[in-house]
Amino acid sequence: MPEKMLELVDYHFYYGQIHAIKGISLHVDKGEIVSLIGGNGAGKTTTLRSISGLLGKGGSGEIRFMGQNIEKMKSHQISKLGIAQCLEGRHVFAQLSVAENLMMGAFLRPAAKESQRDLEYVYSLFPRLKEREKQLAGTLSGGEQQMLAVGRALMQHPQLLMMDEPSLGLAPRVISDIFQTIQKINQDGMTILLVEQNSNAALQIAHRGYVMETGNIVLEGSAEELRNNGEIQKSYLGQE
Repeated sequence: MPEKMLELVDYHFYYGQIHAIKGISLHVDKGEIVSLIGGNGAGKTTTLRSISGLLGKGGSGEIRFMGQNIEKMKSHQISKLGIAQCLEGRHVFAQLSVAENLMMGAFLRPAAKESQRDLEYVYSLFPRLKEREKQLAGTLSGGEQQMLAVGRALMQHPQLLMMDEPSLGLAPRVISDIFQTIQKINQDGMTILLVEQNSNAALQIAHRGYVMETGNIVLEGSAEELRNNGEIQKSYLGQE
């Protein structure tokens, strides 16, 4: 049986009186790429931020990571357990160098030797970051900043990597490179929960997927099943 790494059970979230997440249940097994797709306002980003503890109060239900209920934990505690999130919009430290940004990802890790090994791994994934390691992050292109955001998350040495819209605002060629790298990270053993409006690209690399609409999960299945679903093709994949 697959090992459940992450599980949400009947999870709700309210922004004041607004019922943003309406009792969803989902899981991510160890070693998977699971894609969460849907339109703007569907609740995808709220789901990720709930898991990583960035939203504070307003949630109910269970969020379990490696069997432990983390729903009431603070974000730094959740990070220490082994969950890293690449936020939508990259959020690099513009006035720090590439190398300094990466080492910020290792801030909670005391072992310098392990951090150095992870840094070498990040540079092997993104040779361009190695070339620009002394350059200020704010001067990088959008694609390079996305590489840096992914690399910084990997420096936490997480067990689960959550990515929110990694292709947002990037050129098609760069998007292809980013998705190939996500696949490579997964092949190297990383479990990934991916939120992405580019549904076609996301389902090309995912093992399974969930479709969200207005705070509900309306469909789930293997990536192949979702790609071949007529309603999904029409609504999310740009096919008639």
